[in-house]
Amino acid sequence: MLHARKIIVLLKGYPRLSETFIAQELLGLEKAGLELVLVALRRPTDKKRHAVHDEIQAPVHYLPEYLHQEPIRVLRAVWASRKLPGFRAAFAQFRADLRRDFTRNRFRRFGQAAVLVNEWPEGGGWLHAHFIHTPASVAAYASRILNIPWTVSAHAKDIWTSKDWELSSKLASASWAVTCTRTGYEHLQTLGPDDVSHIHLSYHGLDLNRFPHFDGVRPARDGSRSDDPVTLISVGRAVEKKGYDVLLKAFSLLPSDLHWRFVHAGDGGERPKLKKLAHELGIDDRITWLGAVDQKDVLQAYRTADIFALACRITSDGDRDGLPNVLVEAASQRLACVASDISGIPELFKDDENGLLVPSEDPQALANALERAIRDPDLRSRLGQAAEHQVRRSFDYHSSVGQLKTLFENEWQAMK
Repeated sequence: MLHARKIIVLLKGYPRLSETFIAQELLGLEKAGLELVLVALRRPTDKKRHAVHDEIQAPVHYLPEYLHQEPIRVLRAVWASRKLPGFRAAFAQFRADLRRDFTRNRFRRFGQAAVLVNEWPEGGGWLHAHFIHTPASVAAYASRILNIPWTVSAHAKDIWTSKDWELSSKLASASWAVTCTRTGYEHLQTLGPDDVSHIHLSYHGLDLNRFPHFDGVRPARDGSRSDDPVTLISVGRAVEKKGYDVLLKAFSLLPSDLHWRFVHAGDGGERPKLKKLAHELGIDDRITWLGAVDQKDVLQAYRTADIFALACRITSDGDRDGLPNVLVEAASQRLACVASDISGIPELFKDDENGLLVPSEDPQALANALERAIRDPDLRSRLGQAAEHQVRRSFDYHSSVGQLKTLFENEWQAMK
């Protein structure tokens, strides 16, 4: 028997170090009394996991990542699903999508949907997808087959690398959608149904209990001493949209009399390329590459650093960050932030009020901002204090969890 209040949450992968904001939200929903079951399209690849993952009680199930790896499981699921009343409508939608996107990925999503339906967690009555690209494709097909409602949380890459026709189709079939930046929200509004009231803006925020106020005093370093350099940190995957090549070029443009060091925390496929670039720029001896780091160690790294830097960009295929959670984390620790002014970043920072913002893809402008922050500890203190005030006033994750709980409960009331 289906029970509307039991939510099946469809994820691209779980657990993931880079998606702390999702894990935090899942735990918050559980604490708010919602019953969840997690279903992921991919098994974990990270060697570490955050403490928040161990606190989540929901069971986790995995769909076949590639259909050819588990053909019997997939064929059995399609054969069984075809008997359900909604299969014909779902298959018609799949064929219509296939005419516009004839790819292996499209076949994979329908096959995964059939497996999800055939192995449906007992009692699940609602389907919620995180990311409006591939997980939402699976959710939309499964929703049609089962004739149950579905909803979606859209984030960043999934919005900006999806075709408009597909976003419009999903927004029309979902009961509601939430997204985490105003830029994403406004874009989805142009693609959704005429009644845009079911598209909502909901910032992720932080669990501020995990990022309590930092009472320590940061030394007034100004880059003048070689034995006490200013420490800059960045946390994020080494991928193109993070702009770490731009950041390294900016470092190479800093005056030779300035003493600094850079710490990077995060994994990612571009790390070898970035290390090579740092060597070519002659700055590799000032850089520490930590690799994947859990949340507890990230917090400590924020507290021992003087500046946080991130040079996000929009890639050629439209991929970009929304509002990187690491910026909110760093700001919660009174850490002065220097970042590019794209996507949702200006929704957190105002230039020279609580952070320093520069144009994307401009190493010289970034170098100028970094030099200013390195040389002026009073500026860093002023920006850091203002940034923390903004985070603790407007980015507490309890607000976003409360919004989601209300959205779910409103739908459940309407179904009675």
